[in-house]
Amino acid sequence: MVETIGFLETTSIAKGVEAADALLKAAEVRLLFAKPICPGKYIVLFCGDVAAVKSSLEAGVRIAKDTVVDTVVIPRVDPQVIAAINTATAVDGFNAVGVMEFFSITAAVYAADAAAKAAEVTLMDVRLGLGIGGKSYVNLTGEVAAVRASVDAGVREAEKRGFVVQSVVIPNPRKEIFESLM
Repeated sequence: MVETIGFLETTSIAKGVEAADALLKAAEVRLLFAKPICPGKYIVLFCGDVAAVKSSLEAGVRIAKDTVVDTVVIPRVDPQVIAAINTATAVDGFNAVGVMEFFSITAAVYAADAAAKAAEVTLMDVRLGLGIGGKSYVNLTGEVAAVRASVDAGVREAEKRGFVVQSVVIPNPRKEIFESLM
């Protein structure tokens, strides 16, 4: 089980690779993934205990320097976040859908965690900038009030750093909308 995650986003693939190596060597952490994304950025997701993740992230930031776009350490990350990053979650029933869109890849991760913790919702997908110009977005579903509360919580986290593009809550969307989001 993943308890604490760290996330590093850089504007340089080369510096991102070097930073990933440095952060893995700095403390006992486990790499979940490290990869280039659009438009030529590099992202690193890793986990471990809180102190190790913080120490590793600091080492990565020291190497990446001015190429750092955004970072985060999330203790007690909601398990839905990792699942939704790795694959879209199928939804049986639906009442409302929320979509949060960000300029930063990292913002989708911390916004998704805040949203999942704010109310009882299902994270459908946390899309990390692949083929969408380096932006990211989060899709979630649940009861209308829960989706509104979750979207508000997620957007508040990303607004602190200026990475919000748009967000919407759609009560009673057509079935085709859910299918298009999967």
